[in-house]
Amino acid sequence: QQSNVTSFSATTLAIITLEAFAGMWINAFLVSVLCFAWVKKKALNSNEKILLLLGCCRFWHLCFSWVYSFLSIIYPNYLYVHPLIQLLAYFQNFSNCSNLWFCACLCVFYCIKIANFRNSCFIYLKVNIDRIVPWLLLGSVLSALAIAIIAYEIAETVHNDSHNFYCLGNFWEASVRMDKYLFPFYFLMGFGYAAPFTAVIFSAVFLLFSLWRHKRTMQTNSMNSLSVDAHIRAMKSILSFVVMYSINFVCLILTIIYAKKNENTIILLIFIYLYAFPGVHSLVLIFSNPKLEKALLKILSCVKCK
Repeated sequence: QQSNVTSFSATTLAIITLEAFAGMWINAFLVSVLCFAWVKKKALNSNEKILLLLGCCRFWHLCFSWVYSFLSIIYPNYLYVHPLIQLLAYFQNFSNCSNLWFCACLCVFYCIKIANFRNSCFIYLKVNIDRIVPWLLLGSVLSALAIAIIAYEIAETVHNDSHNFYCLGNFWEASVRMDKYLFPFYFLMGFGYAAPFTAVIFSAVFLLFSLWRHKRTMQTNSMNSLSVDAHIRAMKSILSFVVMYSINFVCLILTIIYAKKNENTIILLIFIYLYAFPGVHSLVLIFSNPKLEKALLKILSCVKCK
């Protein structure tokens, strides 16, 4: 049985490492291309700003997540060192929540930029979207920072209480106190996952409704419009993202449900998707952007020639 557990841990670490480093390479490429464009043009548009922050956030999220997984599998005793587990929890939660919020900002940006509604509030957002994007990004960072700080404080409190009770030999009371702190922690994480997911769903619904109304208007007036192509391209990106985001959201919730259960196979499948999501979705974003796609194909062709 011990050999089976060791083999399972080694397989899990190998898969996680492969996915994490592939995702880090993809996001590092995304950030590098955008930084070169920033230096060359001396400016970035709103879409590129969101992609740049998203790529940076995903790169560091994969780094922290891999370090945490590596320590938990290979050197689990290091996680009990006082500041290490709290710091890893802080940075991992901050990068994960930032990743989800930046993704939501990207969907909201696509929706406002492309959708057509006659509502005065929507028209105001559409005209001022380039000035609103920095505030959206700042709000995303602050919300992720608040969640990470609260998660750090909960982890610190749980560590101190459990240490005190274990020193006194009161293991049952330590378990009860830890369970008491787990509920607000899980509730906080659930809110951090659900809020950006809701924004993504509403963006997709509004964009789909705008496309349906625009196509109906075109059929009535018997005229063609380039706006339909823009709607369809945006809908393909957002719908593919909604599917991936939905699976990601379910996996994040399952990590909360199975956190205290020894369901190794389910946890492995969840981790496989969670580590694949930052890389795969960034790859989708690269191929949906002509400049990024051209740069990637150029690099791949150079590698192939060598």
